Amino acid sequence: DPGADNDLYINQAIVFIEDAIQYRSINHRVDSKSLWLYRWYYSRTCQWILGLTITIILALAFVEKPSSLTITSDVRYRLPAWNPPCGLTESVELLCFLVFVVDVSVKSYLIGWEEFWKNKWLMAYILTLIVSLTDWIVSLSFFCTENVRIRRILRPFFLLQNSSMMKKTLKSINSTLPEMASVVLLLAVHLSLFTMFAMLLFARTKDGQQDKEWMGYFRNLPDSLTSLLVLLTTANNPDVMIPAYSKNRAYSIFFILFTVLGNLFLMNLLTAIIYNQFRGYLLKSVQSSLFRRRLGIRAAFEVLSSLKETPANAQQSYVSAGALLRVLQKVEMDSRCKQAIMRSLKTCSCDQLSASQFQKLFEELDKDAIKQHPPSPEYQSHFMQKMQFAFGHSYFGYLGNVVALANIVSICVVLVMDADKQPSERDDFFLGAINCFFILYYLLEMLLKILAMGLKRYLSYPSNRFDGLLTVILLVLEIATFAVYGFPHPGWRPEFLGLLSLWDMVRLVNMLIVFRFLRIIPNMKFMALVVTTLLDLVKNLRAFAGILVVVFYAFAITGIMLFKGAVVPIGNYYLSRRNVILWLSFLFGNFQAEVVYCVLYILSVNLICRWAKIYFVAWWLISSVIWVNLFVALLLENFIHKWDRRCHREPLSDIEYQRTVELMFRDVLEEPTEEELMEKLHQHPHLQLCR
Repeated sequence: DPGADNDLYINQAIVFIEDAIQYRSINHRVDSKSLWLYRWYYSRTCQWILGLTITIILALAFVEKPSSLTITSDVRYRLPAWNPPCGLTESVELLCFLVFVVDVSVKSYLIGWEEFWKNKWLMAYILTLIVSLTDWIVSLSFFCTENVRIRRILRPFFLLQNSSMMKKTLKSINSTLPEMASVVLLLAVHLSLFTMFAMLLFARTKDGQQDKEWMGYFRNLPDSLTSLLVLLTTANNPDVMIPAYSKNRAYSIFFILFTVLGNLFLMNLLTAIIYNQFRGYLLKSVQSSLFRRRLGIRAAFEVLSSLKETPANAQQSYVSAGALLRVLQKVEMDSRCKQAIMRSLKTCSCDQLSASQFQKLFEELDKDAIKQHPPSPEYQSHFMQKMQFAFGHSYFGYLGNVVALANIVSICVVLVMDADKQPSERDDFFLGAINCFFILYYLLEMLLKILAMGLKRYLSYPSNRFDGLLTVILLVLEIATFAVYGFPHPGWRPEFLGLLSLWDMVRLVNMLIVFRFLRIIPNMKFMALVVTTLLDLVKNLRAFAGILVVVFYAFAITGIMLFKGAVVPIGNYYLSRRNVILWLSFLFGNFQAEVVYCVLYILSVNLICRWAKIYFVAWWLISSVIWVNLFVALLLENFIHKWDRRCHREPLSDIEYQRTVELMFRDVLEEPTEEELMEKLHQHPHLQLCR
């Protein structure tokens, strides 16, 4: 049936274009039912449900025994936490597993049996589900009393496998590891040699002063290695050298040499290697993403060229403009790109599009997202035009910055004057009066800017939205303060009324005023460049944050299982190395405390088990040595990219450019050739091309 075939080709083209937009693989089933299932699976609703399920199963660790539902993590003061009854969290977990079973089943069906055996991630997904369900059954059979739950460590995998960018990032990291290993090995040699020197230099003698260094840090090989490893992180600097330095200043040379060679040379060399290697592998990954996009667009062209509208005697394949318009109307894509492609298509004089013309239309997807600010209102009155010019000028913004700085200085003066006063001696009149004055100015400034720029243009700038929101909040707080405590007057320090005391209200207002001072950032170009670099990392590098969550989560769960029950409270006092035991009880008592631990460092765990050091060293290597350096590498790449663009192109005041990770490398990527695209298309397991 020609009509049915045409509908199939149209639907195939729609899916292929959506695959190209999202950098997805096109190697999936392309019959009518499978295409409907495919679009349903990648719809916002289904992906939202899947994302919510992953969030819920990861969040279960905060509720499961040992529960994190306590205000404090200090075992000396906290009340017994509420622990859910057996079967409650397990029921939620089972529902999550059922969603994952549906997810993996749909994915496996859509790619087909042949592609399934090539997809290691899907096979790992199924294996993880099997192990998790088995562990779930074992847990219920023991009435939730077992200490080791393997499925909890496996939960981060569900987050990892759901993001293609996270998979690419992990692959890039894995490819970078051999180069990292060479420097890590050099670090190990550095540690080993200086450990030997330390044991010889600080050997036990009859001198009690020198024995302090031996007893505290270099008593044996494990202690010596641990002390220097911690020194490499600077966590015990200068404590580790104080006993020896107290005896003889010359001993400091040993610690200075160790720190200079380890921290200044080897650690920075590692950063340089990671930056160089990881950038190359990430570039390859982005190159493959570009190939996927071009392949998806070319696949859409090939199926649309099979429509009956194509002339039979054509020497070359063409696609009619009308067919492409029908496809674009049904494609889920950014409205800006869709409108730009449609405009280009309507202005094109030809009714038939060649492969190169078709591909060129979709290059709009590769361009920077441009946000143009709405125009200012046009006033007829001469007086209003002068007002618009005055309050829309940049100097008016500079005046606002000066006033905000004066507000900050006045708050600092009052805080210094009242620093040592008791609450009963404090007079809040002056601070309340100046806050009232400045908040009224902020309100007037906001209204005048809206008058000059118009509401739509005013709200189109993020700095104005930030400024306006804080001004409204400050105004509401000030009105609430006056309603409860009256207007400022000498001796203005009434008793506690309502939800917050007067001092609490004033402090909250002052904190918001200090926060509002960040409005100066857009006016300082270099500072704005740094801030936008950081914001781009937050927006575009979610994959790296996701892998960081995976690492934190896995180490947190492992820490709970390894150290749970190994520590008991020792009372309301601290004793030298017993501190370590107490800290471990804080840190591994529940999941939330363990996550907080992952940002800190434990200096010693000798009293628990020497093998526990392996856990902490592994955490330090992965989080600090590898991951922090990866983050620095990406920060450098993003900053250098923005700096180069700043040097080569002056920014336009009314235009904002928003870039993705793929667009960061756009200038150095190579376009795939016609032969490469066609060869890959002919290898498609489910698509039969006419030529």
